[in-house]
Amino acid sequence: MQRRTLIAAAALFSTPALAQPSRPAAPPPPAASIDRAALARVEAYLNGLRTLKARFLQVAQNGASAEGTALISRPGRMRFDYNPPEPMLLVASGGQVMMYDRELRQPSTVPASSTPLGLLLRSEIRLSGDITVTGTERSGGFLRVAIHRTGAPQEGRLVLAFQEQPMELRQWTVLDAQGRETRVTLYEVETGVRLDNKLFDFNDPTFMEQEGLRRGG
Repeated sequence: MQRRTLIAAAALFSTPALAQPSRPAAPPPPAASIDRAALARVEAYLNGLRTLKARFLQVAQNGASAEGTALISRPGRMRFDYNPPEPMLLVASGGQVMMYDRELRQPSTVPASSTPLGLLLRSEIRLSGDITVTGTERSGGFLRVAIHRTGAPQEGRLVLAFQEQPMELRQWTVLDAQGRETRVTLYEVETGVRLDNKLFDFNDPTFMEQEGLRRGG
């Protein structure tokens, strides 16, 4: 039961929260609560980020948790490889996000542009225009930036957390339209690492076979 709960939580990375009506949106914060200089630093950091490798801890609102390895290769590629016994694999490439259950050998895909973390895959990241920043906050040495899609606030909200000295992505929280929260914390972060593009090529016919063998399937 807990494993399937984790799968549902993982789906927050790959499906827009549009299935049910959302609660009324809160009014936007006053302009003074948004640090524009900090946003410029965040944009510069994200646009300068090419590759990232880290361990991650994912915690759902009900307390269910899972760990694994996260890989980001900008632009366009991302991979979340969950540790056993959780069989999930999430891979973004070619404008799509695939969620693959290794146990059931069952993949599903959605457009990357419809995912909460699709912002990080863009070739040029701008926290304006079709992205609305609803607030910035500093606490415990971290800068948190809350955002949503300008044209679809009902999808939910994404909060990115950065260590400021030096600037580094360390956490994100997905809050869906029903108020359910999933938090992912990164640790043992490495940037500028060499990542083989084959790790993200789920359109290659041999990809699924290799992933099955990786788990002893």
